[in-house]
Amino acid sequence: MQSSTPSLTPDITRDPYPFYASLREAGPIQFVPSLMRGCYVLTHQEEILSVLKNPILFSSKLMAPGAMMPKEIGEDVIRLFLVENNLLTSSPPLHTRLRNLVGRAFTARRVADLEPRMREISGQLLDAVLAREEFDLISEVAAPLPVIVIAEMLGVEPERRLDFKRWSDDVLRATAMTGASEELSRLRQSILEFHAYLEAAIEQRRREPRNDLISALIKASEDEGGFLSTLDIMAFTRLLLITGNETSTNLIGNGMVALLRHPSEWERLAADPSLMPNAIEEMLRYDSPGQALLRLATEDTEISGQAIPKGSRVMLLLGAAQRDPRRFPEPDRFDVTREIQAPLFFGYGTHFCLGAPLARLEGKVAFEEIFRRVRRVSFAPGQEDSIPWNQAFLIRGPKSLRLKAEPYPAARTA
Repeated sequence: MQSSTPSLTPDITRDPYPFYASLREAGPIQFVPSLMRGCYVLTHQEEILSVLKNPILFSSKLMAPGAMMPKEIGEDVIRLFLVENNLLTSSPPLHTRLRNLVGRAFTARRVADLEPRMREISGQLLDAVLAREEFDLISEVAAPLPVIVIAEMLGVEPERRLDFKRWSDDVLRATAMTGASEELSRLRQSILEFHAYLEAAIEQRRREPRNDLISALIKASEDEGGFLSTLDIMAFTRLLLITGNETSTNLIGNGMVALLRHPSEWERLAADPSLMPNAIEEMLRYDSPGQALLRLATEDTEISGQAIPKGSRVMLLLGAAQRDPRRFPEPDRFDVTREIQAPLFFGYGTHFCLGAPLARLEGKVAFEEIFRRVRRVSFAPGQEDSIPWNQAFLIRGPKSLRLKAEPYPAARTA
């Protein structure tokens, strides 16, 4: 079925969920010409799971940043993102080998060991902004936290952290471009700088290994006979930086907006901090940083009776599935005590997000440190009705979020 849904508008960007509901109510799959150059959009969890469970029939190649960049940015730039040994876009058995190799370097223990440092960073960022009457949660807390954490994991010099944030943002901006633009020249230069920095860092670690993630990736590759090239290692470090940066930043931003618009849930968390892990899951369901995934049909097939020709784009609209009333009672209600079974926000199966534990931990730590320091938070005057939302359809989060806070006495944070 072809949807007559109009092109994306500022109202849809501001609040996409009524749009999602209209698609979902029209049926489990719709062809929407205005989305991502035309694609079949899946809105129900059952159909989305069936696609995620079949990575051979539904390839993830479209998720490569290079596949979404306009040709005007230059073939040399696009090639940097189209390496074969790419965890994000490969299929089994290659993907299985890559995931096992990367998993030996990016371990659960390595992530868990970061918690004390995450708390230290969160505390320093929060103490600085809470000394003022008004602050921007995104630029001053939610964005710096994951950038600092990931930069330290990779062994990046502190003075290059702002560059890392800029490079991460510019890669995403380039994927959202649709053709020639005055900004493309700047984005091209930024991406080439990013490439040059990572290439030099990886070669330096080959000569002089350190106790960081880049060195661990090189060691894991060498144990496999040098399976990963410098470009392959760059692909993973870029993936970790960009997805980790955006996911954690937007989890904190979206979660704070939800709490401020549901003050009773703020009070629940303030009264019972043990609810925080569950609250993070509800934040991810209610207003997920990752709204959709793209897949490419590698053969003629069908989904729920709808023919899907080979070469078709298929969008898995996670944001719609996570508000499906058939699975979630009162799905538009934010409830930090809600029990969530089989969540989809980090994908499923073969391509389940390797960085999910890192994002969950950063969100949990950030909100725990906020609640330790703050009695209540409110939108700054004029902010609630004018939040500037990210324009990229696949990713959702506020670009800035001006707040006012009432801190507890200093003794509480000691």
